[in-house]
Amino acid sequence: MAPSALDSADATEERNSPPQIAPGRFDPGFDTAVDPLSLFRSLPDPPIEAQVCIVGAGPAGLMLAANLGRFGIKIEVIDERADQTPVGRADGLQPKTIETFRQMRLAHPLLQRGVRVYDISFWRSTPEEPLHRLGREVHYPPVIDVLDPYILLVHQGMVESLFIDDLRKRGVEVRRNTAFESYNVPEDKSGPLRVNCRTNVTQDRKTFLTQYLVGCDGAHSKVRKSIPEARAIGLSQASIWGVLDGELITDFPDIWSKTLVYSQEHGSILIIPRERNMTRFYIELKSGPKVDRRELGQEFIMRRAQKIMAPYTVDWKYIEWFGRYQIGQRVASRFCDPHTRAFLSGDAAHTHSPKAAQGMNTSMHDSWNLAWKLNLAVRGLAKPMLLESYEEERRKTALDLVNFDYEHANQIAGGDAEALSENFKTNIRFMSGIGVEYAESPLNVVGEQPAIMGDVRPGCLLPPAKVTRYIDANPVDIQLDIPMLGQFRIYILMWDVHASNPFLETFCRAIAAPNSFISKLSAAANASYAAQPRLPSPEDMYTRPERYTAVSHLFTFALVTTMSKQDVELSDLPALLQDCRWTFYIDDIPEQDTRGSTCTNKWLGSLGPGEVAIVNVRPDGYVGSVGRWDTCVDDAGIDAARWLDRYYDGFLQLPGTPSTRSSSAAPPASEAAETTPMAMTTE
Repeated sequence: MAPSALDSADATEERNSPPQIAPGRFDPGFDTAVDPLSLFRSLPDPPIEAQVCIVGAGPAGLMLAANLGRFGIKIEVIDERADQTPVGRADGLQPKTIETFRQMRLAHPLLQRGVRVYDISFWRSTPEEPLHRLGREVHYPPVIDVLDPYILLVHQGMVESLFIDDLRKRGVEVRRNTAFESYNVPEDKSGPLRVNCRTNVTQDRKTFLTQYLVGCDGAHSKVRKSIPEARAIGLSQASIWGVLDGELITDFPDIWSKTLVYSQEHGSILIIPRERNMTRFYIELKSGPKVDRRELGQEFIMRRAQKIMAPYTVDWKYIEWFGRYQIGQRVASRFCDPHTRAFLSGDAAHTHSPKAAQGMNTSMHDSWNLAWKLNLAVRGLAKPMLLESYEEERRKTALDLVNFDYEHANQIAGGDAEALSENFKTNIRFMSGIGVEYAESPLNVVGEQPAIMGDVRPGCLLPPAKVTRYIDANPVDIQLDIPMLGQFRIYILMWDVHASNPFLETFCRAIAAPNSFISKLSAAANASYAAQPRLPSPEDMYTRPERYTAVSHLFTFALVTTMSKQDVELSDLPALLQDCRWTFYIDDIPEQDTRGSTCTNKWLGSLGPGEVAIVNVRPDGYVGSVGRWDTCVDDAGIDAARWLDRYYDGFLQLPGTPSTRSSSAAPPASEAAETTPMAMTTE
């Protein structure tokens, strides 16, 4: 049994002390000494230092690693498996997940290789009626506003390969054959955690010293078992399901749609089209004589599938992967330890059925939520509540998911197409990923300004919108155009951006002033990234991340105007916004939008000629706060700058606060940098 997370100091010392030499094995007076090289190899390796240690190299762990690696955080990724997932397992990416990969600039290989599913069909048979189609539904109807209204089917191994290649380009490799055993918290609670592992082949001890530990090690997570009071709470259902991935030989007509086939006599099949001309069958084993679970092998599952699909014929050219599982809906009682030093992500934190294609998506978005918060914490820029918000936001999401999944799985098993269709319509926003919303908090400030009439709401994802990028006249999706660099995005929307409008000049001067919290944070972040820069990739020569960090490594300022491009020049803007030339947008192509709307009207409902609105967007794409000002009011620009300061002061701080100091933290900004206003122009 693995040692507990809070072993005593004596026990830790004993486990990691050098091995004792047996009496008589080594005596300088004799020539029978053991080989010095063998003696050296028997000594424990020195600890490996990291800022974040990630246990598990599945989608959740690799999403976290890929983002932290891009941010420049020193990471170690360990996995007890010898190789990545070759075939099978999770297989569906929802619209929000596709958007996330687009923002990471990793979507193209998946879109090129995956299968897109736009509809779902329902079939049923009873002893009185042969198998027949009950109807079809659009999987993601226009009621939800997404760029990609489909499920993209790609198996888990393809997703893992994408992340592994991205990490390798930045000089990061997964440490395989390394099994997590336990971790120890230092007595003073502020020093590095000691992560105790063993290599699978030789069972040698391997120790990591890390500021933060994240368990992405699956449903039977050892990290979860090491966190005090972190228990998986929930139920298992009686039904057993088999999974077959392979290429079919069949006369069934709906093999390239997502299809639910229900046989009152033999059970249900959920059919999922797959890449490389394959099809996945999820087959329920609910009727017939009781069978020992050990007998529920591949041949048995295949025969059951053929009975459910009769009178249509089903056979396989080959089967690439076979699996068998029992549904369990469980959520960990806590997602982090009491010191917010060890965290859980993905299946380590929550489990559910695979039939709504939520598991891999939710797991990766746990890590998407956690990555930018850990980056700021390591750099000393985060108040304690920022890391605490991870559990508040993602545990609620997990509870919502298992409640939905319980109802959804039961309706699939029951074969009621009408009830299942209604369940889809009710939960379609949640299933797509865009319906995941976070409660009001210092990160998601609601109610500070007058009622919001548009689609932009704190705690919700930024809706898609089409605009023209001023500098090169390219039409772009504004919510995706700025790459994921761990920055907050500050969108300023207004009609008139000429120098004759005093708001912009006053606002820019106020946020760049020495007493501005935004300015001090930017200077501290710039110093931190100078000392510990983001890890580069060969693709940087094409994406040019420096375009978005010219003013600040912590904030990207984006200006959106309804003026015609012919009526404005870059020189009309304040110097700070001239340096943000790649994020200056003209709101003039509503015909290309998903709703046929301008960005301004979609986001805000409306914006008067004398109004300006500011939308704060978190690094993970969620809206943090929204404000409006009348540009005719004196000092409106100063008020807007102070409003920004108050928002970011809710969860960020300047480096040097004792609660953020750690021996493994990134080098903090110098005292001079903490009080130096951010640059108004580039050199």
